[in-house]
Amino acid sequence: MERGIVMIENNRYLQRLNDGRNIWLDGDIIKNVGEHPAFKGTVHTIQSLLDLQTKTGSKSLLTYKTEEGLDANLSFFVPRTHEDLEKKRLAYQHWADQTFGVMSRLSEYSRSIITGWFANRSEYEDAHPGFSEKIESYYYQSRNLDLLSTVAGHDPQKDRSKTLVEKKPGILHISRKNREGIYVRGAKMIATAAPYVDEILIFSYHKRGENEREFANVFFVPVNAKGLHIVCRESFADGREEDHPLSARFDEMDAVLIFDDVFIPWERVLVQEDPEFAWKLRCDAPSSLLSQHQTVVRLVSKLESVAAIGNELAETAGATQFLHVKEKLAELIIQLETIKALLLASENKAKMHNGIMLPDQDFLTTARNLGTRFYPRALEIIQQIGAGGLLQVPSSLKELEGPIGPLLKEYYQGTETSAEDRTRLIKLSWDLLGSPLASRHELYERFYSGDPVRTYAAQYTNYKKRQNLVDYAYEILK
Repeated sequence: MERGIVMIENNRYLQRLNDGRNIWLDGDIIKNVGEHPAFKGTVHTIQSLLDLQTKTGSKSLLTYKTEEGLDANLSFFVPRTHEDLEKKRLAYQHWADQTFGVMSRLSEYSRSIITGWFANRSEYEDAHPGFSEKIESYYYQSRNLDLLSTVAGHDPQKDRSKTLVEKKPGILHISRKNREGIYVRGAKMIATAAPYVDEILIFSYHKRGENEREFANVFFVPVNAKGLHIVCRESFADGREEDHPLSARFDEMDAVLIFDDVFIPWERVLVQEDPEFAWKLRCDAPSSLLSQHQTVVRLVSKLESVAAIGNELAETAGATQFLHVKEKLAELIIQLETIKALLLASENKAKMHNGIMLPDQDFLTTARNLGTRFYPRALEIIQQIGAGGLLQVPSSLKELEGPIGPLLKEYYQGTETSAEDRTRLIKLSWDLLGSPLASRHELYERFYSGDPVRTYAAQYTNYKKRQNLVDYAYEILK
């Protein structure tokens, strides 16, 4: 555990992927994840990101010194000041910008949840003996070994007309237990990035009732646990990086986790059949707000990428002189600046909670809810700006150097852009809005924070309406 992230220098990440994990794709178990065409591009992207933690120029931006003098990723850093929140934001931003904000589960989200629970562990010492020691031990292990992780909190959509109890065979539950730990059976979804990480945090996204105690469990499981099957969706990866720059490198994969009597030792079980405590952890302020802070930083990176691509499409086609195009480009800018402003406001209005500096919840919730509508609209704007030009592209960049190349270079160029550069831009744009990966991302962002109907309703319910609205109205009317 004392090695810290020095393991990255020895390419230990690539070695860890071949640990016996059951990754299912197209009916087969993938023996070598790092070299399989469906995963290779993303694995190399993650390795390059990990390498940034040891390189001059980026190391100081992405890591901090622990009390033992080790270098650790800033997602594990417990903020105590406004400056600490800014430091974490800059680290998240640098990380997200490397993938245009496309990869959402590079572990900062789950690490922030773990860090929040660790920082706030004293809150639960009296009512839940043992929790503090467990989360402290797991936090230090994850931080010092730089373990990658993701989360899975949703139940499979087997039959939504039935109650959880009626669907028990498919819902994750404890099948048996002994002095060493528990055995669990059932399934969880959607474990984004599961094939690439070391650990998965399992919890319940929604509150469990008293009659659903058997489903109210929170625990950590290594991806190579015996009996754990990681069933992947169809791969959207494409090995032709020049023609599919996003799909070739950033398909982080989604998976359903099937637990076939998987053993979980007690030290990894945070909650056992306790709906009240499971929900307390789910709503824990430090855990929720630190993780939401990261998600909004990533959203900014993604919207910035979309705005840049939209502007470049318009400029290379000589369309920025038209008023309606300026209007659409301005909408992309407004989206971006709105989320940026909410993010900065959340840090500016941050307050101390049990010694932890936490960003403002209202600003973060507003940003996350807007994101579910902003991103699909942003893609629509790109379609409208690019129009038929998005289809004015050869099947491959190689054709520009082939027999018909001289003609293509004449007719495929932009206003002040070479045919090659404009073709690269259009292929990037299409990968963002028309490829299988693009369709996945539109769906993903729509439901990133959960069901938008629920999240919007929850924001209304939790908003301090009388304090913020009614009292203000009364003051005006006096």
